[in-house]
Amino acid sequence: MDWLEIRRGDAPLIVSFPHTGMDIPAAIEAQLTSPWLARKDADWWIHRLYDFAQELGATTIRTSISRSVIDVNRDPTGASLYPGQATTELCPSTTFDGEPLYREGGPDQAEISRRRTAFFEPYHAALAQEIERLKQEHDTVVLYEAHSIRSRIPRLFEGDLPHLNLGTNSGASCSAELTAAIEAACAHPKYSRVTNGRFKGGWTTRHYGLPADGIHAVQMELACRGYMDDPAAPPTPANWPAPYSPIQAEPMRAVLSKVLKACIAFAQPEHLK
Repeated sequence: MDWLEIRRGDAPLIVSFPHTGMDIPAAIEAQLTSPWLARKDADWWIHRLYDFAQELGATTIRTSISRSVIDVNRDPTGASLYPGQATTELCPSTTFDGEPLYREGGPDQAEISRRRTAFFEPYHAALAQEIERLKQEHDTVVLYEAHSIRSRIPRLFEGDLPHLNLGTNSGASCSAELTAAIEAACAHPKYSRVTNGRFKGGWTTRHYGLPADGIHAVQMELACRGYMDDPAAPPTPANWPAPYSPIQAEPMRAVLSKVLKACIAFAQPEHLK
């Protein structure tokens, strides 16, 4: 599975990158209205933004498959994560802005099942395996879902999204102590933040977060303007995606480094004594 990248570390932290992939199989791409539209909603440059995670000893898991093929952070049954609110499906048929991705409707149930078997299940089998591996060495493990999204998407939320959006499934996927530690690490005069606002954590956070079993899961959704140019005008192939900006990203990387270190400190055995 050359589309699945696993880099193992020994710290009690897994950083998951479910939405940074760009790969679309040719047979699927031939059905799409636009390859650019199919990649527009990627979590642009996020695995580069967090490229320091391995230096901290974290395990990282990333799929190179585009979320427009299958979104590994959605409920595999197809149930909505946000009932009554606009969102995208397990195999998205539209962009975040509501634009159709397929020339003739979306994939049927047989095709969705095929993609689930080919991509969703191996991704989560690997994630579960890494959690189990680290649980053999640590009483506590933190699963950190790394995401980003454009700052302005009127179909999904009003106004500008805060820079740092922490999701803990309304407190069910991790301890209050870990939430507080991450919130403290996020404190920065340049960045706004919210906990369990518009984004409370996707299926991965909700599924794996079992604090009573020593598995604490969180999602961090970043507004793209925190680390790259994020145009106020609607995105077009001429202005989106903007290039990764190392200068713009450096303050955000410093904050995120503090966040991951806080996750590791929370899970270290000496911290729990």
